[in-house]
Amino acid sequence: MSHKYALKGVVLDAPDPRALGEFYSRALGWELNAHDDTWVTATDPDGTTGLSFQLEPNYQPPTWPSQTGVQQMQLHLDIQVDDLESAHRRAMDAGARLMEFQPQPDVRVYADPVGHIFCFFTD
Repeated sequence: MSHKYALKGVVLDAPDPRALGEFYSRALGWELNAHDDTWVTATDPDGTTGLSFQLEPNYQPPTWPSQTGVQQMQLHLDIQVDDLESAHRRAMDAGARLMEFQPQPDVRVYADPVGHIFCFFTD
């Protein structure tokens, strides 16, 4: 018997899910679907990709690059963009923080307002 599995989205912890969802909606140009104070989802324009945010009052941001003895990143988002410079401006205007350590010239590494790491890259 075969089973079909489809990853429908990623969920990030946040002390304020609505605020973090609003950041990603602005940064990516996605629609925000507010469910309640503990869960919101940002969805891309064609409705195929979702990024959700759930309440975690004890959330601790990761370090980048990782360091021993402190909260380490357990995942990051890789987001393909068609124009790195315009995506950079949009993310910064939305409230992203450009990380000091940039491992590749054609990738930009950022932290969102609560410290989740995400990258923009071009094909």
